[in-house]
Amino acid sequence: GDWTVPGELVVRGPQVMKGYWGRPEETAEQIRDGWLHTGDIAQMHRDGYFRIVDRKKDMIIRSGMNIYPAEIEAVLLEHPKILEALVVGIPDETRGELVRAFVVPREGVELQPDELLAFCRENLAKFKVPSAVEIREELPKTAVGKPLRRALRDEAVARAAEQ
Repeated sequence: GDWTVPGELVVRGPQVMKGYWGRPEETAEQIRDGWLHTGDIAQMHRDGYFRIVDRKKDMIIRSGMNIYPAEIEAVLLEHPKILEALVVGIPDETRGELVRAFVVPREGVELQPDELLAFCRENLAKFKVPSAVEIREELPKTAVGKPLRRALRDEAVARAAEQ
């Protein structure tokens, strides 16, 4: 195709920062051999431009396969009954991580997890299909309205530990 396999975007040049002020450990983590590891997962087009597809820290690894939540969220948002979607990885003893989706339905719509899972099976590779879909009235958000992925993940992990 026109796009490379997704990977971490790593950059260098005079415009790249020298490091974090007074934080040598973080600097050493982000800048290696003069290369800034951005934490962004990107793809390069054959014409030489890039697109960011997700954040490395949000990537889910299920049975050794890399899964980008943004890709699954984009598919879920194509469903006519879904207003919002957020996908997180939940630790799992056998597969590394499981894919869990949280969705908010559009106003006045009946939505069943089974119909969403069937939709995912039709539109995603088998290993990317969520293990579970949870329907919510709302998603936790930051002050500027950005969905709080970490809060949902922590909550789901805590619930899994209780079982």
